Amino acid sequence: MSLRTVEMALATPGLKLVFGTDAVAGAHGRNAEELICRVRRAGQPAMDAIASATSRAAESLGMGASLGRIAVGYAADLVATDGDPSREIEALRRVRFVMRDGKVYRNE
Repeated sequence: MSLRTVEMALATPGLKLVFGTDAVAGAHGRNAEELICRVRRAGQPAMDAIASATSRAAESLGMGASLGRIAVGYAADLVATDGDPSREIEALRRVRFVMRDGKVYRNE
């Protein structure tokens, strides 16, 4: 999504911006960069950007009852960072732990 499109979406009252990807070769694993850009260049609040990629994305797919939250009964899909991305969005670049459906794939 272009920077201008994100800026227009953020300026639209009541619009729920959702993060998604149509990643092409070479872009896989670079999703954090778009979220960082949305915060740093388009002015999206960090927690809103994170919600757009988690709970709001799950809701948009009709999967909000099982994905997108850390709660009992939800899939254990977690990413832990070195730092608080709600205060420093660039912490998304420093992934230390990844869990998908309760299985650990990365643990530094």
